[in-house]
Amino acid sequence: MIKIISPHQFKTIPWKNGKGQTTELAISENDSIDDFNWRLSIASVVEDGAFSDFSGYERHLILLEGKGIELNHDKQQIDLLEKRLAVSSFNGASKTIGKLINGAIKDFNLMTKDEKYQVEVFTSIKQKEIKIDTVDLCFVYTHTAKAVVYLHTDALKISNGELIVMESEGPIRIVGENLIVVTLGHLY
Repeated sequence: MIKIISPHQFKTIPWKNGKGQTTELAISENDSIDDFNWRLSIASVVEDGAFSDFSGYERHLILLEGKGIELNHDKQQIDLLEKRLAVSSFNGASKTIGKLINGAIKDFNLMTKDEKYQVEVFTSIKQKEIKIDTVDLCFVYTHTAKAVVYLHTDALKISNGELIVMESEGPIRIVGENLIVVTLGHLY
């Protein structure tokens, strides 16, 4: 299965804590914000504050735009995302407080049900080739550029803000810049 999702197909929904909105790019089939296996979204953060509680999920947050954000998880771990495409991974049950460094940011979010997937996140600002072996699911998102995804003999092109969701039965090559590539492998 290969699915290209364009920005006009994304959904805008309120945050669970009611303090903002998120743009949902994709969610596992037949699932909802209340119960899902995986979910990809983009959010604008315009003020300091607590993150929504997503107990039972692992979160991966990637800085897309802005000067950065400091994430304090349970007053024990601090992640500082100051560079574009920097990644923070944390437990969705953590009491996470975000403090903006110098103005609003936009971030990319991946959430997966705890202990269901092995997750790998690859990011690249500059032109790069990323090679992926066989995985259960692969997501490719290019924020402000174009990318080409090579599957066996086919090549798919995606542009600014498009997302590819695919199952992989063999090696994949992705060439582009401003890329976020996520792979999910089922844990059995």
